[in-house]
Parts: sequence; structure tokens; C-alpha cells
Amino acid sequence: MRKTALLVGATGLIGSHLLPLLLESERYAKVIVVGRKAVPTVHPKLTQVVTEFDKLEDVSLQLIADDVFCCLGTTMKQAGSKEAFYRVDYLFVVKVAALTAGNFASQFMVVSSLGADAESAVYYSKVKGEMEAAVRDLPFRAVHIFRPSLLLGDRPQPRLGERIGAAVLGVLKPLMRGPLEKYRPVMGGTVAAAMLRAAEDDGGGVCIHLSDEIAAD
Repeated sequence: MRKTALLVGATGLIGSHLLPLLLESERYAKVIVVGRKAVPTVHPKLTQVVTEFDKLEDVSLQLIADDVFCCLGTTMKQAGSKEAFYRVDYLFVVKVAALTAGNFASQFMVVSSLGADAESAVYYSKVKGEMEAAVRDLPFRAVHIFRPSLLLGDRPQPRLGERIGAAVLGVLKPLMRGPLEKYRPVMGGTVAAAMLRAAEDDGGGVCIHLSDEIAAD
């Protein structure tokens, strides 16, 4: 029986690459996209749920899927404050996970970050680690956590810091071997493809995908 996929964060760097992959996949008969704005894509498989993320409970009955792909994420600069960053990268992500787990979703694929650690002194990494811990505790058959390093690719809103970092790491990339390989930048489309492959494996338990492993898939 073909399955239903649910994608949150379809307009971001990874999500925008993942959506066409899901629509093209023979695994899925239906793809649900949840977001604050509709995406311009038109496809017979596609169903869109337009809502504010703090009102997800109001549309919970529309969030029924087998595989859930969460690509939500922002930066401290974009969010404007620690509180706003926490809302997106922790509260909204965990809310999506909890609601879909309550609707008996089987697998949850989520984008985190290299260095995620609930005990970290770095606020960004700490929040990502807390998010990971929260979704791991939910009753999914499988949880796949993706921890990419610096993400490369065309964004709707280019990030200057990432462009500078990409240029620097591009020069250093040939030297980044062994333990340093996990710090190599990775394309957003590469992460998207890895997320779909993880879902297709139909495994169980919790699996953490590090940046170098994602790039090597």
C-alpha cells in the first residue's frame, strides 16, 4: 500500500529540494505540505494545509501521514531573539512531532544541526539538542535525525554568514579529512535526498545521520 508523506518547511533550502522528490517517489500516493503560506507547486498528489504553527492543534486531523519530514529551522539573526528562535526550532518542531505521533505516524525525519547537544553552552546547539531529545521520546517506530554542517544551495533569503563560511570552507575542503570530514559543507539537496532514503529503508529505532555520512550516501 502506498503511503502518505507530510512535509513541514517546504519553502526552505532543504524542504524546497525535498518536495519534488516526495512528489516523484513511487512510495507516496499523497504528499501533505504544512506551512504559513501555500507553495506554488501544483500536483495531483499534493495537499496543502495553510496555518500558523501556533494553531496546529486546529488542523490536527489534517496531519495524518505515515512518514513525517520536518525541515523547520531558522537562525538567531533571522528570528531576532532567543525566544523567537526557541519557538521555531524547539516548540514548533516538537509540536509537529507530537501531533503526528498522536495521529500514529510511523517515521519522523527531522533536520537538526552538527554539534546539537542539550548540555551545550552554545544556545543554538543547546536548543537543537533539546529538540532531538524531545522527539526521540515520542512513540514513532523510527526517528531519523539529520545533523548537517554548513548548508549550501540557493535560498530565498541568502545568508551572508553562510556565504562567507562556504567560501572559506571551499578553500579548506581538500584538507578536511578524517575527523574533520564531518565539518565539510553539504548541499541542501543532498540532505533532502538522504531524508527520503532514510524513510524508504523502513527501519526502526533512532538513527543520527552526521554531515559526512549524509554527503557520502
